[in-house]
Amino acid sequence: MKIGIIGGTGDQGLGLAMRFAQAGEQVIVGSRDVKKADNAVNLIKNTLKSDESTNVKGMTNEEVCHEADLLILTVPLQAQMVTLKSIKDHVEGKILIDATVPMESCLGGSPVKYVNVWDGSAAERSANFLKSKNVKVVSAFNNISAASLTNIGNIVECDCLISGDDEESKQEAMKLAEKIPGVRAIDCGNLENARIVEKITPLLINLNIRNKIKLAGIRITGL
Repeated sequence: MKIGIIGGTGDQGLGLAMRFAQAGEQVIVGSRDVKKADNAVNLIKNTLKSDESTNVKGMTNEEVCHEADLLILTVPLQAQMVTLKSIKDHVEGKILIDATVPMESCLGGSPVKYVNVWDGSAAERSANFLKSKNVKVVSAFNNISAASLTNIGNIVECDCLISGDDEESKQEAMKLAEKIPGVRAIDCGNLENARIVEKITPLLINLNIRNKIKLAGIRITGL
């Protein structure tokens, strides 16, 4: 499977790209600027062992959509709609995993406050915008910190809470999440539950700040 990271030059996108490349998956890092994508790929290759990085390349976001089998959107809230508009005509029939979290910090505000969006959640906003394109939107990777992902020498101490209306697409996202060492995928039901999951992220950021750490995560017990 070819995994395309849309907006993959930020910390979250880089971390996911590193982990999936390390797991042996083919990874394509996307950006509006192909030079930025190539720079991100070089960083990934320099971080990983040489035999773990031969399956990573960079492209524009639009090219990634054509090439990849599954897409992961890893842009901040303020870039979400701009990015979706740029790729809308290139995503017909794809699975799109949305990792966007509506944070006030994306709008110049507090890093520990959630911004309510009209659609209910960032993932639902993507689904509504792309509904004419037969895109299966899944919400995942919202609560896994970039610091945990890029700390590739250690496992990730966090469950991945996954929501989606299409069961097959959700299962693909769950299998992908569990390629990251230490991650357990949790089926959280329909996409509307992303409204709850996304709001966990500012809490984790608050815990990181209060405790002067970077790797706070969430585990679901009793399952």
